[in-house]
Amino acid sequence: MGSSSDPDEWLEVQGQEENMLKIAPLCLLLCLFTMSYQAGTEDDEKAIRGLIDSFIDAWNRHDAHAFAALFAEDADFTNWRGMSATGRSKIEEFHVPMFAAIFRNSRLENIDSKIRFIRPDVAAADVHWEMKGALDAQGNLMPARRGLLNFVMSKNSGQWQIFVMHNLDLTALPKPSN
Repeated sequence: MGSSSDPDEWLEVQGQEENMLKIAPLCLLLCLFTMSYQAGTEDDEKAIRGLIDSFIDAWNRHDAHAFAALFAEDADFTNWRGMSATGRSKIEEFHVPMFAAIFRNSRLENIDSKIRFIRPDVAAADVHWEMKGALDAQGNLMPARRGLLNFVMSKNSGQWQIFVMHNLDLTALPKPSN
């Protein structure tokens, strides 16, 4: 094609080169945007990990107010039994008696966590946890438990908050067979 003396073929090649020159700046902008988005998520990931740490800390202090403050005003919370609360104040009300009774000596530990950005301002986080020190309804110490917290978080006014939280207790599940 390039060595041909056909004028129509030469014009076609010239048109392709001009189109490529028009597209090149757009490709460069797309690459720069992608790189800046990836760099921006590092700070956001740190902020989300900080929110998870604050969640664990509030739990371990048995502070229902600090615990609930990490949730958005209209957040949804569902525990491992399927009991739920909607709204920050209801989430706090739900946890006050729990922190005073069965969870008053509990210690929650983040075993492993994974964060996935759905959009730059929305992320899902899975937190594998272990809890020790919980009591049964009769006040007896329960065995250590393991589970999974699943969060949907959103960034509003520069701050990450929990919008949806589901908790799973994985302790009762049988070990997978190999």
